[in-house]
Amino acid sequence: MELQKHFSTILHETARAWRLEIDRRLKSFGLSQAKWRTLLFLDLASEKLSQRQLASRLGVEDPTLVRLLDRLAKDGWIVRQDDPADRRSKIVQLTSKSHKTLRHIHAAADQVRKEFLSGIPARELKTCIEVLEKIKAKAGVQE
Repeated sequence: MELQKHFSTILHETARAWRLEIDRRLKSFGLSQAKWRTLLFLDLASEKLSQRQLASRLGVEDPTLVRLLDRLAKDGWIVRQDDPADRRSKIVQLTSKSHKTLRHIHAAADQVRKEFLSGIPARELKTCIEVLEKIKAKAGVQE
C-alpha cells in the first residue's frame, strides 16, 4: 500500500512541477496557468468545444470556467458563440491573438518536455505511458 501511496503522491507532484515550469516560462505573456491551459485545451481539441465540454476537460466547475472565459473574452483571447445545435450552449473559439500566442505556449511545453524527459530510455517512457493509460481508463477518462 505504501508503494501505491507514493505513486499517487509523486504523480501529483510531477504534474504540478511540469505545469509550474511551463507557467514560469509563459509569465511574460501575461498568461496565468488557468489561461494558458484553457487556450491549449481549445487548440488541441479535435472539434469545437462547448463551455461544458471545456470545463470537463479542464476539471473545473462550470461557474469557475465562466468567470475565466469572461476574462479571456475581455482580453481578446477567445470568443463565445451560440451552438447551432443547442441555443442554450456556447461554443468557445480561439481568436487570431490566441493563435499567435499558442506558438509560444507550444514552444514552452515542447522545451519542458525535452528537458524533463531527457535521459529517460524510450522503453521506460513507454512503460510509464502504458501504466498511466491503464489508470486513466480505470478512472473513466475518455478525452
